Amino acid sequence: MADPVIFALPRHLAAKAEASLIEHDQRQLALVAATISDQKRSLTAQLAELRRAPGRRGRAAMDRDLEIHRLSGRLGVLQRFGVDLCLGRIVRQDSEVVYIGRVGISDSAGSPLIIDWRTPAAEPFFAATAAHPLGLVSRRRYRWRDGRIIDYWDESFAATAATQALALDQDSAFIASLSSSRSRRMRDVLATLQADQDAIVRADSAGALVVDGGPGTGKTVVALHRAAYLLYADARLSGSHGGLLFVGPHRHYLRYVADVLPGLGEEGVLSCTLADLVPQGTDAHAELQPAVARLKAPARLLDAVEPAVSLYEDLPTATMIIETPWVEVRLTRADWAEAFEAVDDGTPHNDARDDIWEALLDIATEIGLSQIDDAPVTPDELRGALATNDDLRRTFQRTWPILQATDLVGDLWSVPAYLRRCAPWLSEEERHLLKRAEGSPWTTSDLPLLDAMQARLGDPLASLHRRERRAVLAEDRAYMDQVVTNLLQADDDPESPLPLLNRQSLREDLLHDDALPTITRDPLVGPFAHVIVDEAQELTDAEWQMLLRRCPSRSFTIVGDRAQARNGFTESWHQRLARLGFDTIRHARLNVNYRTPQEVMTAAEPVIKAVLPDANVPRSIRPGGAPVRYGSPADLPRAIEEWLATNASGTACVIGDDSFRPTARVQSLTPVEAKGLEFDLVVLVDSVAFGDDLSGVVDRYVAMTRATQQLVILGSDRTANRPEKAEALP
Repeated sequence: MADPVIFALPRHLAAKAEASLIEHDQRQLALVAATISDQKRSLTAQLAELRRAPGRRGRAAMDRDLEIHRLSGRLGVLQRFGVDLCLGRIVRQDSEVVYIGRVGISDSAGSPLIIDWRTPAAEPFFAATAAHPLGLVSRRRYRWRDGRIIDYWDESFAATAATQALALDQDSAFIASLSSSRSRRMRDVLATLQADQDAIVRADSAGALVVDGGPGTGKTVVALHRAAYLLYADARLSGSHGGLLFVGPHRHYLRYVADVLPGLGEEGVLSCTLADLVPQGTDAHAELQPAVARLKAPARLLDAVEPAVSLYEDLPTATMIIETPWVEVRLTRADWAEAFEAVDDGTPHNDARDDIWEALLDIATEIGLSQIDDAPVTPDELRGALATNDDLRRTFQRTWPILQATDLVGDLWSVPAYLRRCAPWLSEEERHLLKRAEGSPWTTSDLPLLDAMQARLGDPLASLHRRERRAVLAEDRAYMDQVVTNLLQADDDPESPLPLLNRQSLREDLLHDDALPTITRDPLVGPFAHVIVDEAQELTDAEWQMLLRRCPSRSFTIVGDRAQARNGFTESWHQRLARLGFDTIRHARLNVNYRTPQEVMTAAEPVIKAVLPDANVPRSIRPGGAPVRYGSPADLPRAIEEWLATNASGTACVIGDDSFRPTARVQSLTPVEAKGLEFDLVVLVDSVAFGDDLSGVVDRYVAMTRATQQLVILGSDRTANRPEKAEALP
């Protein structure tokens, strides 16, 4: 069979198609293609065999599921990319040629054909520069389309490279790729990851690493690639050791980046927004009153949780007399206190309930037995009578009730006396601002308190689930006992092994645990070994607690830009994080704007510096873009039609006009919804509506810097900050 065609260079790149330049790559990548085909067939067969295998139980079932997940992930990457998973190659000083890919590929003998981009051996592919070649002679990066190489870029790091088969370009592959049109999903950038970005990606996971950079610096790219790298390289994050959580600013962002991690070889990474961490977040709306949002932003408000719950963990004041057929049992306040102490500190309220009930029954049974001399009652009989006593059960329900987080938080806002008791530091005016009617819809500012309350209370259905499981187990155990009894009675063989069934351990093995009611655990509860959070400058102190609760190790990658904080960010990153409880804090800064054309940044920089003179505005390296154009809001349809007529691909976004109906290639978003995204064309409409305060100016700056090709500003001269010689729409 003939080797597959790997190179499909267009006519204007005919010089790059010379055999001396590409024949080595053609042979190597043809071998890779054949190996991938073999591996896909093998993986498909292995998966089919595992799925046909008889069902297993316990650890064996879990191991089988994990293996299916692993093989499916590997097969998914190979099916998604094929041979185009190869990013490029490097030539070392010893003339060894090494190919780099999204995942590693080895031949049937185990010899590597492509090495995984996350291995130490692949690091020079991303990190080498002319000043620090890291032992390289040259580097080649590929550009793929439909499984064929349509272009490649060579870079030389040594004088000896001039004698090699290289097609040197004036511009690097990275700069050449910047003008590519965008789509609704973040495009692949792994092959052109820059040295400063790669250094951050490969930093260890200890403590908090702040990735600080303005618009277009590749913060999100770094965050996503770092997630894939850490999952591969850090044993703390693999398997059942904790895993990684990726937190984005909104659902539009998560949809935009959804394809990136699978393309980097990582399937099934948990990603969410802050609102996803709380069930009520699905329907929560933004807090409409800024003063109320400010009151709910500090972490101190979460201190109201403990007194709010402790009100429902109060000891009875009077001695209780419980009547049984044999004796009256007297339970004092001290007896109740002893039962309360039976649970470990930090046990959630609802989770502790069963343990306290069992401890209380033990104490009451012991008291009753101590008062009985010769009555014909066993400990189990007395305990059973106590457990079914209505007075005792009602008293326990009042003393330690099952609680719902929504009920308690709702009461804090609707019952002034309750809020005064739980948050005494609030003034009367502040409590009045927080008051709202019972049953009012939840806001996003409520979510941190709901989350903290839920963590303190635990699952309100936990006790019910445990009782159901115990009932099913008891029924199953009784049935198995009867089966064993029948077998032994019918067995008359003196050498029969059936008497071994009298052993309790064997009988337990006969129980069908797969028939037990399952308890579905929310995977977002954590804990996680590492958390990556993008647009972190927007998080309030209370919101930070939602993340810190899920990552006790304080191992974080924190991505953001203080200049893009809608509510201001006057502290340094170190000051804010230290105040939140981080002890190990590292800071990496990205200063180069790779995405936004210089023309756009020239217009956007004065906007943000008017309110934040020290804003970290990155230096754009993209000259020669389209000039910023200006017009009136009535020009919006014409601006969109003109762009669609002259651009067969790419995406556009209208920001600031809620009445605009989105289409397949043109979205309509608010500045908050556009944060973290990028578009070929951005049309900013009447941004005076954003306001002149800090949040309005930040919204305007964010909206302007979403453009990767062209920015059109429609509004009055004052609104648009139109320069004197600005280009108007025709």
